[in-house]
Amino acid sequence: MFVLDVHSHPLDPCHPARARRLLAAGRAVVVRHTPFVIRLRDRTVADSVVQGVQVGIDPGSKHTGIAVFRTGHADRTGLYGIQLDHRGGQIRDRLTARAALRRGRRSRNLRYRAPPRFNNRTKPQGWLAPSLRHRVDTTMSWATRLTRWAPVRAVHVERVAFDTHALSAGRPLEGVEYQQGTLAAYEVREYLLARWGRACAYCGASGVPLNLDHLHPHSRGGSNRLSNLVVACIPCNQAKAATLVEEFLADRPKVLAKVLRQIKAPLRDAAAVNATRWALWRALEATGLPVAVASGGRTKWNRSRTGAAKSHTLDALHVGHLDTVTGWPSVILVVAATGRGTYRRTRSDRYGFPRLALPRTKRHHGYQTGDLVRAIVPTGTKTGTHTGRVAVRSTGKFNIRTRHGLVQGIHHRHVRLLQRADGYGYITHPEARHSAAFPPPPEGGGIHAGSNR
Repeated sequence: MFVLDVHSHPLDPCHPARARRLLAAGRAVVVRHTPFVIRLRDRTVADSVVQGVQVGIDPGSKHTGIAVFRTGHADRTGLYGIQLDHRGGQIRDRLTARAALRRGRRSRNLRYRAPPRFNNRTKPQGWLAPSLRHRVDTTMSWATRLTRWAPVRAVHVERVAFDTHALSAGRPLEGVEYQQGTLAAYEVREYLLARWGRACAYCGASGVPLNLDHLHPHSRGGSNRLSNLVVACIPCNQAKAATLVEEFLADRPKVLAKVLRQIKAPLRDAAAVNATRWALWRALEATGLPVAVASGGRTKWNRSRTGAAKSHTLDALHVGHLDTVTGWPSVILVVAATGRGTYRRTRSDRYGFPRLALPRTKRHHGYQTGDLVRAIVPTGTKTGTHTGRVAVRSTGKFNIRTRHGLVQGIHHRHVRLLQRADGYGYITHPEARHSAAFPPPPEGGGIHAGSNR
């Protein structure tokens, strides 16, 4: 749990049981429901021993992992995990639909409309598409929130998906982190997985173990250059053996043409993600916190050494240079970017004409759509406790979206506010299963009560 002092300055996070005792004793009050933040009534930063925490960020296209952890001499202990779900795809689709509607209006046989004044508009330097800018803005929003709730001392972030320096065999590599061998192999594998979409190059199978395969077999003089490597499932890899790719795919000319075309194609998607990561790194640098960068290949290498499972939050915990990880939370918070509604006063049909007028008033009976509420219904078919985001109606019968589904028609007198809408939806989810080679984290998710309370 996040803890603030009497002046709302961040202290070290504490165990949930410690937070319950503080609240029961009247020494603390609840500041925020999700994530849960308390404020002490009788303690300041000057009276406390604050060790500080660090934040790891694993940026992604659809999901971004954020981990808050405490560092020791050579280890990390995960305290809190957040999976941030972006809505960049929804933004892209809505922009495409808007462009199509505008294009349709311009092409209709209507009265003359003068062309736009700025036909030669140029984009500023560092401009990102709205769907990409959204990823940077939401990630920075949560990084800023964490600095308000916890004493963040440093940030670790993936700046690139793979380290091109470790991939280049023709250049001298220095330092332990750039040794040819284990780490370089993980960088090569991460690069090839990104190039081939984590699917077999020959049959398209995904979700199965993938091996590295030489298009021109190594036994027949093929090199280890990236242009000669693909990822293939085990059956395809064994069936191809030492044959040339032209011979192996002779009866499948379309697949052969696709493989040869893909081997020369640039990584457009990876380039877009990398551009977002660089913009995020620059934004984090502007905060003034120490920012350490690493590659996705190193993150995967760290996970293989600690035996951790694959998840966005565990990737964030393993970003950068580390020796070992002693534990992580058993439950993570999944934060979905939902937006703050719309300014439109109407709904349009498939042709772009208005068909429904929306109310001007956004708040009814003290609640607004998107608020986090808890409804306790004593009788009727909806008897029980329902917690989730509310959709308000002027009639006073609200709908609540819980983690189990949608509950409709709950009267506002049964509803109690937990947290005002902030543009995000929240659910909790169990962390990924632990590997057999890695011991389970300590009870309570590895969060230990600090000496400042």
